[in-house]
Amino acid sequence: MSELRTARLLLRPWQESDLEPWAAMNADPEIRRYLGDLLTREESDATVARMRADFAARGFGWWALESLETGEFLGRAGLDVVKGLPVKGVDVGWRLKRSAWGNGYATEAALACLTFAFETLGLTEVVAMTKVANLRSQAVMRRLGMTHDPADDFEDTTSPEGPLRPCVMFRTSRLPEGDHRPSEVR
Repeated sequence: MSELRTARLLLRPWQESDLEPWAAMNADPEIRRYLGDLLTREESDATVARMRADFAARGFGWWALESLETGEFLGRAGLDVVKGLPVKGVDVGWRLKRSAWGNGYATEAALACLTFAFETLGLTEVVAMTKVANLRSQAVMRRLGMTHDPADDFEDTTSPEGPLRPCVMFRTSRLPEGDHRPSEVR
């Protein structure tokens, strides 16, 4: 499994020590606000098992996100094949613990993922999706240079009726200007 390094972050394979802080994130109503129900510890652990298996099978997926300065687990970032939605392609995404919000980590990690997608995997397009109400994630998508066409928006029928159904989708077929390459890919 590859690792990516940026100026401040390590995107790395999941470790057993990540399970507890990941479960805490999945039990936090503010973090899960646009994702749906809170997860039990068992459900949270099962997501890590799936992420590990997907990465092993495809050679890409969700990396655990760690601060290079402190070694602290910050969340996850990565690439995933879109499944179960009326959208096709590979999705770039991120989820950070609340104390990591507002520091530019999501943008930094996502840029490393996009570089990996285009330069290592040879993808020609990457998408990003979120709920209509999730303006913070949409701001990250814009910072990434992704574009939004309202014709691409959709209803997430895997969510219950209500505010979590309407979704926006952004796309990009290139990296934003500047050198955003990870300092190291292993």
